Amino acid sequence: MAELAALDDPKARALNERHGDDHGVNLTKLRALAKRLKTQQDLALQLWGTGDSAARLLALLICRPKAFERDELDTMLREARTPRVQDWLVNYVVKKTPHAEELRLAWSADPDPIVASAGWALTAERVARKAEGLDLTGLLDVIEAEMKDAPDRLQWAMNHCLARIGIEHAGHRARALDIGERLEVLKDYPTPPNCTSPYAPIWITEMVRRQCRVSAVVRVGR
Repeated sequence: MAELAALDDPKARALNERHGDDHGVNLTKLRALAKRLKTQQDLALQLWGTGDSAARLLALLICRPKAFERDELDTMLREARTPRVQDWLVNYVVKKTPHAEELRLAWSADPDPIVASAGWALTAERVARKAEGLDLTGLLDVIEAEMKDAPDRLQWAMNHCLARIGIEHAGHRARALDIGERLEVLKDYPTPPNCTSPYAPIWITEMVRRQCRVSAVVRVGR
């Protein structure tokens, strides 16, 4: 904890706070610390228990994902109230456990929009990597009906899922583009130069263009 405190940078803290996070540790330095510590499940549990966001991020980097039980992960998500801690918990830990699908279903239906956003994040992952068994039409129905008025973090996760459906599944692409165009969610989101807008129609179109370009290069190479 003393080492983490020494890494706290007021400029990094100010930047993080604008995105809803409450720590000031540079993430490159945090990853370097995790690399030095390597996997230590007991230490990870102690760090998580402090409640400090930087300590929890470090915990997620050095923990052993498959060591967690389903209920432990559910409790951790409900404790992880800042966006980056939640994001790392879902992406670095939950996705690597055998409980991911059960939690995806439970969280997606949770009345807490922050918990539900984690379920939608896991759904977006399944859409992209293992869509067999998913009702993509049903997902688009829910997105169309609920995304426009959803709280920010839930809206972001649903928009991510919408984009993934449009990018990965050509048969649903036209509807995904239509939903994005009509709802206009994140249409005016400030996007840095050389980055792709999170506005679904732009995101889908750009990623499909890149996929087509890669496919064309592969065909020429053959």
